[in-house]
Amino acid sequence: MIAPEPRTTPDGEVRRDREGNPQWITGLSIRQAQGRRTDVVHVTTSGQPQGITEGAPVRVVGLWANDWEVDGRSGVSYRAEGLEPAPGSSSTTQSAPASGSASSTPAANSRGGKGAAE
Repeated sequence: MIAPEPRTTPDGEVRRDREGNPQWITGLSIRQAQGRRTDVVHVTTSGQPQGITEGAPVRVVGLWANDWEVDGRSGVSYRAEGLEPAPGSSSTTQSAPASGSASSTPAANSRGGKGAAE
C-alpha cells in the first residue's frame, strides 16, 4: 500500500464526492495469483482512510471498477467504500522498502461492477 493522498484537480483543488467529502487516492500493489507480476492500482475513497500504514496489507471494502474513455484515452478507475488494516496485520508496520510493498487482492468483479476484496 502506498500512503493515501488527497485527489486533486489539474488546478490543485481537492476533489469532492457528491456529498462534499474530500476524495483520497491510495496506491495498492497487487500481486498476481500466478507468477511474480505485480501491478499498482490507484483506489479512490471518500474521506481519508484511517488506521492504515504505508507498506502494510489492507482490506478493500466495497470495491468497484469503471471502464472509461475520454478523447481517445481509456482506462479503468477504481473506487472503494473504504480501506482497513488487513485481518491479522499490525497497524504499526513500518514503511515498505523501496523495492516493493505489501499486496492486496482486487475484487472478482473488477470491470464495471461492484465487489469486495480482502
